[in-house]
Amino acid sequence: MFVLSTFYQIIRSLFVPRLVLVTENLALRQQLLVLHRARNRPRLRHQDRLFWIALSQLWQDWRSILVIVKPETVIKWHRQGFKCYWRWKSRSARVGRPKINEELRVLIRRMSRENPTWGVPRIQAELHLLGYEVAESTVAKYRVRIRKPPSQTWKSFLRNHASQIAAIDFFTVPTVTFNILYGFVVLLHNRRQVVHFNVTAHPTARWTAQQIIEAFPEETALRFLLRDRDSIYGDYFRSRIAGMGTEEVVTAARSP
Repeated sequence: MFVLSTFYQIIRSLFVPRLVLVTENLALRQQLLVLHRARNRPRLRHQDRLFWIALSQLWQDWRSILVIVKPETVIKWHRQGFKCYWRWKSRSARVGRPKINEELRVLIRRMSRENPTWGVPRIQAELHLLGYEVAESTVAKYRVRIRKPPSQTWKSFLRNHASQIAAIDFFTVPTVTFNILYGFVVLLHNRRQVVHFNVTAHPTARWTAQQIIEAFPEETALRFLLRDRDSIYGDYFRSRIAGMGTEEVVTAARSP
């Protein structure tokens, strides 16, 4: 049995690339070092976890040689490190937006109640003339809600116009260096088909508008474009979409 095993290792070393063998030996030696340090149950240190996190990003077949823990454990270590890094980077002594005083809240409600045709931008402009610097979202939060006639539900809207609706959205991809890449997807609603996809590290309104133009060249633009309230969709983006003859449909605040 020992002779056959040795013969197999010799034959394997002739065909497997040297870099793969070196990487495999390094991974095995690191696990043996952990087992030698343990008395009963192997205890992994921080440097052991960092070793496997880095190896999982550099070597494609790292799962085949891992025996001391499950591959899902290594992936969990990577996610935990990413969360800790960004929690440390985004720490702040003051959490949340400061509250406005009661007098200003009463004034916003009074202006919206006495002027039912005024929207949020108009109320914000009037407050600015009075010397109050208030965000548009704050005005929208405290103004009086005016009931409007009921419109068709989202289910009816999607059923009637599904073939002419495209949806767009961003998602994030964490990297091993604790950076973030932004993926952009354009999806057709009738068949749930991805018609365009791209990735960038620095998304802008100009870059986003160019992705829509590439997804729907010339006269192929659809009637409706469904999106959320992300600030990336600025004035430049909205003007380019309007120039294509497409109507933007913005989802409700805090909707999934």
